[in-house]
Amino acid sequence: MAHQSDLIASNIEAYLKEHENKELLRFITCGSVDDGKSTLIGRLLHDSKMIFEDQLAAINKDSKKHGTTGEQVDLALLVDGLQSEREQGITIDVAYRFFSTEKRKFIIADTPGHEQYTRNMATGASTADLAIILIDARHGVQTQTKRHTYITNLLGMKHIVVAINKMDLVEFSEQRFEEIKADYLTLANELGIDNVSFIPVSALTGDNVVNPSDNMPWYQGQPLMQLLDTIDIDPQIDHEHFRLPVQYVNRPHLDFRGFCGTIAAGEIEQGDEVTVLPSGKTSTVKEVILPATDNSLHTEKAFAPMAVTITLEDEIDISRGDMLVKSNDLPPVSDHFEVKLVWMSEIPMRPGQDYLIKRATNVASGRFTQIDYQVDVNTLNTQPTETLALNGIAQAKLQLTQALAFDPYAFIKGTGSFIVIDKYTHATLGAGMIQKGLAETGATASNRDYSDFEKDLNALIRQHFPEWGCRSIEELL
Repeated sequence: MAHQSDLIASNIEAYLKEHENKELLRFITCGSVDDGKSTLIGRLLHDSKMIFEDQLAAINKDSKKHGTTGEQVDLALLVDGLQSEREQGITIDVAYRFFSTEKRKFIIADTPGHEQYTRNMATGASTADLAIILIDARHGVQTQTKRHTYITNLLGMKHIVVAINKMDLVEFSEQRFEEIKADYLTLANELGIDNVSFIPVSALTGDNVVNPSDNMPWYQGQPLMQLLDTIDIDPQIDHEHFRLPVQYVNRPHLDFRGFCGTIAAGEIEQGDEVTVLPSGKTSTVKEVILPATDNSLHTEKAFAPMAVTITLEDEIDISRGDMLVKSNDLPPVSDHFEVKLVWMSEIPMRPGQDYLIKRATNVASGRFTQIDYQVDVNTLNTQPTETLALNGIAQAKLQLTQALAFDPYAFIKGTGSFIVIDKYTHATLGAGMIQKGLAETGATASNRDYSDFEKDLNALIRQHFPEWGCRSIEELL
């Protein structure tokens, strides 16, 4: 394999050391059917020399059998690995591919363009930092272009690159490029998207993919690969508000009880006072332990998105699904929410039907009490509906059977997103984002700090019941 770094052939250890320190960028390719998403990824891999020689030989052979590019190598076959994908020349499942340059590492999710597989596109977009939305220069902005743009915006993606593809089929026309750019900017303005880059490309011939195009001298911007290498990606991690959904209670022997999970936001250190939600019990962090190959690694501080084990000074009841937060920074707790919902099942969602709602490590039974409106992706207008069909996008009210500590999705994704699961088949039916709580309950029934509430209660005990000889609620209990 020819590679951009000679180190991989001469000094593999030095290459790996250099590689592990590179910045990682996750991105997706999306758009309508046959816009050239798989071909674009194949071109990126090919021109960045990240294809093994035996892979290239196999693609050359398969191009004669399944290819759709005539005598040329069909680079889409690098990512369309399913037999049905190759037979139809489409992408069905999300295909993940990896490549790197001297500056960055990349994980690409090639997502399907068919409306039937929009759920797979939403899955790929959920972990991406950037979206490349492809548009066929012959057809312009399509319904799926609008739907995928709406979903990427709904998921909070900050960077969108519009690659206007197949410019070779419109004679590399600058006028056609500007027409499509204007149409897309109208859509972006309606959705409130203000960070969009436009690149005219031909994935088949490689124009403006990795190298600048001689066929489009009127385009003075960066080719796609250079843009991906230099775009400023700010990791969307909240480092201020500590949130640890408990995944597992580690109890190897009588002298150890650790609470394991991945920090969704914020940071934690030894000595911090924490509260368990939704119960409201408090304690102090005794140890912060990181996973290690041989022995556990004890540290004083950990931060998102690290996986940690935390031990506490007090023996309190904590189970999978609970959340550890700092006592001076409590999120709201509610069992009733206003949510945005993307439905991914051919069985329509009906208000009043019971579902399982999985948010981080917590699973609770719940139902949608009403659908406020459905979004028409063609016009971006809202309309009333009694059910939500496959690929429907709506705002709805969600009622759970138990209280849940949460943050709005716009602030912390890990504590504001959920999936909808069928109670009997355990199939994933939809994905949602919490907008706000409608009826806050439990220990954090308001946004008021629980520690302030506790101080007031202790003061009341000392004032009105001095004969009890108690100075706090803990002493009373």
